[in-house]
Amino acid sequence: MGAPSNSGDGGKNALLRALPSVEQLLRRPSLEPLLSGVPRARAVAALRLAVDRARGRLVASGGPGFEDADVQHALDTLATPGLRPVLNATGVVLHTNLGRAPLAASAVARVAEVARGYSNLEYDLDEGERGSRYAPLVGLLRSLTGAEDAVVVNNCAGAVLLVLAALASGRECVVSRGELVEIGGGFRVPEVMRQSGAKLVEVGTTNRTRLSDYSAALGPESALLVKVHRSNFALVGFTEEVEVAELSALGRARGVPVFQDLGAGALVPLKGEGLSRELTVAQAVAAGADVVAFSGDKLLGGPQAGVVVGRSVLLARIKAHPLMRALRVDKLTVAALEATLALYRDGRAEEVPVHRLLAQSPEDLRARAVRLQGLLAGQGVRARVASVEGQVGGGAMPLARLPSSACILTLGTPEEFLERLRGGMSPVIGRIADGEVLLDVRCLEEEELQAVADAVAAAIPGNPP
Repeated sequence: MGAPSNSGDGGKNALLRALPSVEQLLRRPSLEPLLSGVPRARAVAALRLAVDRARGRLVASGGPGFEDADVQHALDTLATPGLRPVLNATGVVLHTNLGRAPLAASAVARVAEVARGYSNLEYDLDEGERGSRYAPLVGLLRSLTGAEDAVVVNNCAGAVLLVLAALASGRECVVSRGELVEIGGGFRVPEVMRQSGAKLVEVGTTNRTRLSDYSAALGPESALLVKVHRSNFALVGFTEEVEVAELSALGRARGVPVFQDLGAGALVPLKGEGLSRELTVAQAVAAGADVVAFSGDKLLGGPQAGVVVGRSVLLARIKAHPLMRALRVDKLTVAALEATLALYRDGRAEEVPVHRLLAQSPEDLRARAVRLQGLLAGQGVRARVASVEGQVGGGAMPLARLPSSACILTLGTPEEFLERLRGGMSPVIGRIADGEVLLDVRCLEEEELQAVADAVAAAIPGNPP
């Protein structure tokens, strides 16, 4: 009897019913060489994955059905880690989908050192008793920001939730309508604030909020005056907003603390063409903000974390809140953040990769793009070098455009070629502009250029992988 016909839904359904079971495949002689020596649990997982792949292919396009090659593909997939290094050719320095800030070499070394054994995470070596996991960080953060005290949680959204829950639950927090934004992943600032139990009092309009708006909203139930970083949203044109120094003066006069969600969290002024001014944490504290929250993995250049600094009397309430336990950081985050902060303390901020990537000159970037062009030519791939604009990313400086250079490729359908680049042994993540593939060199290290050239050559149809 012949194979089921592939004409119409009837043929497709017949092919779907004909898909073999895992037990049948385990006994299939043609698969014995592939599965020989493979642990049964992995073999079963691979066969299920292979059948699922064939089923998806049939549903999407009507065929072909199961092939033995699906098993090899499944085995390769299982052998590849889910979280892998990629080559960032997007020109976005703090690319959220690509893990944001790369860590400094000293931070990577500290993480490896702490991860491979035991540590004094919550053990006081002097007293021989339980200590605080935040102890290595508090002194550094106090000296770098001028704040009285500090604490660290898992991310900045968690920090905002914790601060509001500890200081404003059941009471009012006053915030400008122009700062009630939605950040990545569909998370809306008003919803995060409401989860804390705080009562949101909106003032001003989307584009203009005055000090008088905040003042008029204050009352006996007011717990906080709040300023929120707008992330990757910006207001331009007919706008007005209140600076933190003005808001802090109002807060002191009325006895209401000011909480600033600073977002990106620069510890020092940033250098680099195309960058806009970003308020540093120390400047926010000096301007009078009572509590400041910011991210660890953005302009600070460390691991994902939500850092909270401010007045000790308020930090004591924050540290005592039950959410602290739910949001606390692990030893690897503490290790990476301590090592990163130590670079700032020692005047070595240029060793933090984010600062180096942002500070590159257009001339150096063009020279790197020319070197990549030469490596591509050595692989038989033609590319031209062009001036492009990159971005900071991570919700920082949304209007900033970073002058850079890229290698431009015209190789078939751009979407298909980028898919092949992503699917290689060393995935390359580029972007498309005007129907062409752009490989921006800003976030590519010199030692990565050859790997990019090899990946491009391997992604060309007909070339060996």
